[in-house]
Amino acid sequence: MPLVTIDVIKNVFTPEQKGALIEKVTEAMVAVEGENMRPVTWVRIQEFEGGDWAIGGNRLAAADVHKLQRGEAA
Repeated sequence: MPLVTIDVIKNVFTPEQKGALIEKVTEAMVAVEGENMRPVTWVRIQEFEGGDWAIGGNRLAAADVHKLQRGEAA
């Protein structure tokens, strides 16, 4: 039974967006592994506090990700 974990920074995604992530990732897994595996396909979202996540040594917070989403420099 597959388990997919999606790591995100807390307060970046709304509950609706997280629901969409879960739904679409589940559909992608079922497309590969077959419909019979849907009942045992797990998708979980793990949220990390802002500042507990870094890229290239630069710590990121939700506000930085929101800037990137708007096309601005973080």
